[in-house]
Amino acid sequence: MRDTTIRELIKLAREDNRINLITGDLGFGVLKPFWEALPDQFINAGIAEQNLTGVAAGMALEGKIAFTYSIGNFPTLRCLEQIRNDCAYHNANVKIICVGGGYVYGALGVSHHATEDIACLRALPNVTVICPGDAVEAKHAIKAIAETDGTFYLRLGRGGERLVNTSMTEFTIGKAYPIREAKGGGKRVAVFSTGAILDEVADACDMLEKQGIAVAQYSFPTVKPIDRETILACANEFEHIFTVEEHNITGGFGSAVAEVMVGSDVSAKLHRLGINDVYCEAVGTQAYLRGCVGISAEGIAKAVVEAVG
Repeated sequence: MRDTTIRELIKLAREDNRINLITGDLGFGVLKPFWEALPDQFINAGIAEQNLTGVAAGMALEGKIAFTYSIGNFPTLRCLEQIRNDCAYHNANVKIICVGGGYVYGALGVSHHATEDIACLRALPNVTVICPGDAVEAKHAIKAIAETDGTFYLRLGRGGERLVNTSMTEFTIGKAYPIREAKGGGKRVAVFSTGAILDEVADACDMLEKQGIAVAQYSFPTVKPIDRETILACANEFEHIFTVEEHNITGGFGSAVAEVMVGSDVSAKLHRLGINDVYCEAVGTQAYLRGCVGISAEGIAKAVVEAVG
């Protein structure tokens, strides 16, 4: 996902010299092709994310399209005030790229867990929040982000995620995408997810189908603005809706879905699966930490079975 995004960004920057990439002194392995191809459109701002964001805002207000790039919480929580005051308030053309959403950098401990970022960024007016589920979604998303004015947050995994949404041929900001239709057995369960947890969710849906539970699956690469139409259609068609995210369930993707459903006359019951408002004190791989908090494929499938019987 990360490599695909940068390759696409290089193509876009070759065509539009307003595009600049600013890193916080990391990511050199994946960013090297960008600075070699376009050295005049690349800046290393150092380990100073507040300054990095301020520089990006200033460039954007002078007509540039500024992409910032860092890992985990660094391009978001560390400089949240600058994102709010310098970027979002002015609706500046700043695009914030976070590599390592969720537990990607799990072996580095809680300081590198990006598990509250969606909640914080989607609470800011004028900020669009994009969380692709795989490299296919990321490839289409980066183009839409570059071509659309305003402040954006792009939350990526790291790399090596399995391709799931392989049928995607276009990307519309604010639209959800069906991954599978419910097969037989009535219309009991729909599963929504955002971000790189998509492959775990796909595996969980496979397990559920083998147990005779008909399940529809949707990927929501845009969290803000959320696809209200798809949410309400499913909430009137299915008995249960499950949201899955590698993020705190407080204020995250599941909360965004709940906000749509609570103000509408729908019959479905909503179940939010994610990190249950705790810090994960364990240290290990992303897969290990997902299992610890119950959002591995097995954990997701188990939660669905327990809820629907």
